[in-house]
Amino acid sequence: MAISQPATRPANPRFSSGPCAKPPTFDVTKLADAALGRSHRAAIGKDKLKAAIEGTREVLGIPADYKIGIVPASDTGAVEMALWSLLGARKVEMLAWESFGSGWVTDVVKQLKIDAEVKTADYGQIVDLASVDCNNDVVFTWNGTTAGVRVPNADWIADDREGLTICDATSAAFAMDLPWDKLDVTTFSWQKVLGGEAAHGMLILSPRAVERLESYTPAWPLPKIFRLTKGGKLIDGIFTGATINTPSMLAVEDYLFALDWARSVGGLKGLIARADANAQAVFDFCDANDWIANLAEDDATRSNTSVCLKFTDDRIKDGAAFAKAVAKRLENENIALDIGAYRDAPAGLRIWCGGTVETSDIEAMLPWLAWAFEAEIEAQA
Repeated sequence: MAISQPATRPANPRFSSGPCAKPPTFDVTKLADAALGRSHRAAIGKDKLKAAIEGTREVLGIPADYKIGIVPASDTGAVEMALWSLLGARKVEMLAWESFGSGWVTDVVKQLKIDAEVKTADYGQIVDLASVDCNNDVVFTWNGTTAGVRVPNADWIADDREGLTICDATSAAFAMDLPWDKLDVTTFSWQKVLGGEAAHGMLILSPRAVERLESYTPAWPLPKIFRLTKGGKLIDGIFTGATINTPSMLAVEDYLFALDWARSVGGLKGLIARADANAQAVFDFCDANDWIANLAEDDATRSNTSVCLKFTDDRIKDGAAFAKAVAKRLENENIALDIGAYRDAPAGLRIWCGGTVETSDIEAMLPWLAWAFEAEIEAQA
């Protein structure tokens, strides 16, 4: 017989892995100071864009000599700009263990037609990082949003490397302590860990990446929206707020609010602690229930943001249908929204545990997950 419905419900049922939950103190009135109807090139627009850039530097602890730019098309746009502008100067290694990393492989190998060395691992696993040669350019995701597997550390990245490291950190930035001295190009989007609005990406360049941009011209034509140099020199305005195309000043205001909220919870350390507490609640739940497990096979590589789960009960006949049914039950009860596994990932669930989610909501949701599992097992029987 199915268990009874729990008495406590999450105050906020939003556990989507992107766009993610807004900060707990969010209210639309917080955006009243947005520079709406004003040019982003007017003084007020430039000041807000510069504040977004320098606020990012402050909260994430990015070195002063690194360039930070706001670019179009979210994290995807930022990654594509890096791939198209920087690769081709030397041998490339592509590392992939989930769908977005696989997408970058497709772009480099099939679109840019670079003869790259491709290293892949199945969902839940990670490639052998000790085998990576950092004298090559290396492209990888720090945290696999669709697999719930992250890089455990940066020890494998050589300090005296000759190649560039290009890191898609969209579900890692603001939740994990990124080692900036090991990363030459880092990208993320506002819609992930800080719960910002979509469409804008961040591109962070080390001095080594800037040197490559100014000394190397790719063999292929670059669309205007990808161009980071002019006359062999970095277009520095991009990294002070003169964006390539028109940004949403409403989204900029929303990001500025999110940065202020991040400061209020202790900055990066506070955000990491919140994500860790959220993820640990899910890990403990998996340890206490033998019918569900973390998709990540090694505890050292478990994500603390996009926690991916798989059902392990032998009674389940159709894993994909079962997982969808469980997610649907939780959605119908307004307990957990948008927690189905990514379309290319193994059947299961994906629970966002980034810092904008309250641990109390995770803890209130998990007994409902047990209820939905039992109810669906009974319905299947």
